[in-house]
Amino acid sequence: MKLFNCQQCGALLFFENRACESCGARLGYRAETAALTVLNLDGGRLCANAVHDVCNWLVDAGSKEDFCAACRHNRIIPNIATGSNLALWRKLEVAKHRLFYSLIRLGISLPNRADDPDGGLVFDFLDERPGERRVLTGHDNGTITIAAREADDAHREEMRAQMHESYRTLLGHFRHEVGHWIWGRMVRDGGRLADCRALFGDERENYAAALARYYAEGPPADWQARTISAYATSHPWEDFAETWAHYLHIMDTLETARAFGMGVHPKVGRAENLIVDVVIDPYVARTMEPVIDQWLPLTFAMNNLNRSMGMSDLYPFIISPPVRDKLGFIHTLLHERQRR
Repeated sequence: MKLFNCQQCGALLFFENRACESCGARLGYRAETAALTVLNLDGGRLCANAVHDVCNWLVDAGSKEDFCAACRHNRIIPNIATGSNLALWRKLEVAKHRLFYSLIRLGISLPNRADDPDGGLVFDFLDERPGERRVLTGHDNGTITIAAREADDAHREEMRAQMHESYRTLLGHFRHEVGHWIWGRMVRDGGRLADCRALFGDERENYAAALARYYAEGPPADWQARTISAYATSHPWEDFAETWAHYLHIMDTLETARAFGMGVHPKVGRAENLIVDVVIDPYVARTMEPVIDQWLPLTFAMNNLNRSMGMSDLYPFIISPPVRDKLGFIHTLLHERQRR
């Protein structure tokens, strides 16, 4: 994620800022230029969802659209007249807008259902009502369903423990589920099935049976040697979606570290392989190798910082050689598409 400066006073700004904390100027994010701008200097108008304080993105003043490039993809939102649903929706939108920041930075075409009625990307944020079926987070042909309760920190932590996961975040859900949509558009429809199967496995394996086996038996003992997470072993589709999510974790976090001028310089001996200044722009790197080479020392340091605060590792994952290859496949897939 980039850092920004106020056009009016020069103060440091962050992606979610609605107003400058220094001069009070009202702000809006313009997705086309990845800029956080002062409203009276930009000429645009805020997304209609700004009235609920869930969005700070801009729409062109002359546009017929009421909603911004991210909010146009909403199909169902929680009933904000009920309980804490407005607060949950706000958290959902923070995560969704960060997702869209990365997708737009990567140059990915993002049709909604008005643009592509059959497979455009839409989001259903569903809250559970008494007597109704439990809402499950998932993807189906461009429709991403997110259970609104996943925005509740206590519930999500309870689910993380029940599922024996080392990591569970709202942003992670968004990144994972959109990975399924990306697979359909860029792998299946992009003529890259054979290459993808060589790395991730054959997605024609029965999906329901594969998931049932995973939940009954768990992952193979050597899963860390081949996949980024235990769940990635359940089916090739899940392996791709999990790897895609981690690709976005890496890209966004490294961009943030670069924006802050971060580096790692251990003050002990025998740590030469951990010395790094984060100078790479991961979004324009030609290959994935230099991105990973800067990512690993950074996460080693961040994990130890978290431990110093009594917290779990920020990035509790191992990037094995097969995972490097999978991340490299995704990076190449995106950059080949940009060059066409």
